[in-house]
Amino acid sequence: MTLEEIFSLAGATAMLGWLVLLASPLWPVWTQRISGLILPLILSVGYSALILVYWADSEGGYGSLAEVMQLFTRPELVLAGWIHYLAFDLFIGAWECRTARAEGIRFWLVIPCLALTFLFGPVGLLLFLALRAVRRVQAAGAAVPT
Repeated sequence: MTLEEIFSLAGATAMLGWLVLLASPLWPVWTQRISGLILPLILSVGYSALILVYWADSEGGYGSLAEVMQLFTRPELVLAGWIHYLAFDLFIGAWECRTARAEGIRFWLVIPCLALTFLFGPVGLLLFLALRAVRRVQAAGAAVPT
């Protein structure tokens, strides 16, 4: 497979996972199996294969910004980095859905978190964690006798 084909396949795999997450209120168990486990594992295998094949002879490292930039001058490692993002963001999106369901957070409140996790990863996670904190404070306030 060419790098472009791998890129397209990885993107389609991740997009399938995100579409499945949008159906999570209807099929929570299958959503978690597909988007929370199977698809992130498939993406992780692709990432691992690229790293195993191309990492050893790459230049650069993690000691400085310049070294990281040097790593990303190789298209194979840029693709690996992209798949890394796809796998982790999808895994976090599935965790958000699972946690929201377990904690009784309405799905419509989670949708903006999912959109931001899809687009900007940590920003969506931050919003979801803030939503959880607000819900916990509200629940604690409701439990206090007056």
